[in-house]
Amino acid sequence: MKKQFLLLLLLVVSYSYSQSVNDYKAVIVPLKYDFLNGENQFRLNTLTKFNLNKAGFVSFYASETIPAEYNERCSLLYVDVVKDNGFLTTKLFITLKDCYGKIIFQSIIGKSKEKEYKVAYTEALNEAFKSVYALQYKYNGSVAAKVEPAIQTEVVKPMASPVAVVKNVVSEPVVVNTVVGDSNLLYAQPTATGFQLIDSTPKVVMKLFKTSQPNSFIAMKDTVQGSLILKDNQWYFEYYQNDKLISEKVVVKF
Repeated sequence: MKKQFLLLLLLVVSYSYSQSVNDYKAVIVPLKYDFLNGENQFRLNTLTKFNLNKAGFVSFYASETIPAEYNERCSLLYVDVVKDNGFLTTKLFITLKDCYGKIIFQSIIGKSKEKEYKVAYTEALNEAFKSVYALQYKYNGSVAAKVEPAIQTEVVKPMASPVAVVKNVVSEPVVVNTVVGDSNLLYAQPTATGFQLIDSTPKVVMKLFKTSQPNSFIAMKDTVQGSLILKDNQWYFEYYQNDKLISEKVVVKF
């Protein structure tokens, strides 16, 4: 009965996700999962890549130099393994996300009652991958829909008649410098370690270095080092200046 239920569940998962997953060329495997203490601990990242390849996917580690045909980051999926809470039971499930962090696929929960971590994690991950195999993945040659981050326009409301008000001024912890408009549009060019952002000149404005998260980069702008992160479908370059966090909105086309 349990096997029949699992088979039915796998069929439902396969039907629900296969079409959207087939829109993506390859999968990026991180070097470390959040619930573990080190890179490739218990060889789970290696096991993930092995199973993805066996399931028909093309996969690369996040640290690898990716061939030019896979340089469009939004044509790729980003795999993660998540540990679920369980009493005396190890539970893991797999997610495949797009370049903006949206979950495209989530596996069934793999379980193990083994006491040794390596054995338990391996058993649970292999069970979770059963639903990945059920997808019968095959790239369909199409390009996954890419949703450009929306450019936010701030509307300044007219002020009422001046009124003298005495109040305590509280300094803002974050200063936001808004960069909006086609003239400030930056274009992302793939590099061996991430991307470089160029303007229309073309001039290299910023260099990006990949991290384990697809929506976060280490960023260098001239001599300023910070990070480029995606928040609310908008990219921000954040760094410290005189002990104050500066957040600059950046319009980027990947």
